[in-house]
Amino acid sequence: MNNRNRGKNTGDDTLFGSAKQLEKMKSAVQDMQYLLSRNYAEKASSELAGNHYRLKTRQIQAVRGASASETQLQNRKSKQLKISELKAKTLYLDGFNVLILLESLLSGAYIFEGTDGCFRDLSGVFGTYKRVNQTQEAIELVASFFHKSHAEKLIWIFDKPVSNSGRIKQIIMDFAIENNLNWNVELEFNPDKFLAENSEIVVTSDAWILDHCKNWFNLIGYLIQEENLSANVIKMF
Repeated sequence: MNNRNRGKNTGDDTLFGSAKQLEKMKSAVQDMQYLLSRNYAEKASSELAGNHYRLKTRQIQAVRGASASETQLQNRKSKQLKISELKAKTLYLDGFNVLILLESLLSGAYIFEGTDGCFRDLSGVFGTYKRVNQTQEAIELVASFFHKSHAEKLIWIFDKPVSNSGRIKQIIMDFAIENNLNWNVELEFNPDKFLAENSEIVVTSDAWILDHCKNWFNLIGYLIQEENLSANVIKMF
């Protein structure tokens, strides 16, 4: 066991813990949706809205993750599946996206619910993945979902270039064998493109994948409700 967590950054309570800051971010999300719906670029839209409300960098990051155009929202909603629709299906899981988000949630970090109903955090891989205290519990939560979904198979997809991706693959495979789970873990050089093009059902909250995939499932939203998880969720709309 190590002592690493994916909890709050220093200063996050100041940035995200007050009603005043939350109102500013919600207004920025509304403005971003307006701009994105009129084909403004995402980066330019977030900077424009962020500067207008005098938001800090991490606040702008949260606003950007929570925002989408009206067309994107309609597209994503049309492809979102219910858990009853997963029975006997093969699911492809966006490994680092799901795992790190769950680790952050379990660590008490702030989690942001976007206008598309997906939950996102402010953590990232940045070239290397490091196991934390909450990694095992995160994997166990995915296993609980897998059982309840009655899916046929679950395939985890991780970024091959990320350092330690082979190690987390082995950890998950050992867990699957020990618990008799029909899981597989694959390493891909371009996992986003792979998931969008090769999976009938993808489990992710990655915006680009949601826009380009065939169908998707909101695992984090399901787990928060089904497992009654205690989470620092900020609703951004």
